[in-house]
Amino acid sequence: MDKNNALDALAALGQETRLDVFRLLVRAGGEGMTAGAVSEALQVRANTLSTHLGVLSRSGLIEAERKGRSIVYSAQIGVMQGLVNYLLEDCCGGNPDLCAPVMGARPVLPVEPDRS
Repeated sequence: MDKNNALDALAALGQETRLDVFRLLVRAGGEGMTAGAVSEALQVRANTLSTHLGVLSRSGLIEAERKGRSIVYSAQIGVMQGLVNYLLEDCCGGNPDLCAPVMGARPVLPVEPDRS
């Protein structure tokens, strides 16, 4: 990741709704979610959400895939990992071993309760 890509990603996440969308899509995992499902889950109007999805897509943090008649959005975890690596690549005063636990850490996502 280069500086401009990092700035684009940080700018995309620097808005409350877009951060909420990204985190929701992370929780959704590889299955992703349709725009309608995201809109309903976050109580965001469809036209407003469309703008936010566009910003996140252009930054590379999410990807849209057509599945039948729907477009499914999913978080691009590799791009987020690239952003974190970029931010931390010069950390720890030239001693990267100190950052290794952070660089290799994988977030533990909360498990949603079964509502069936």
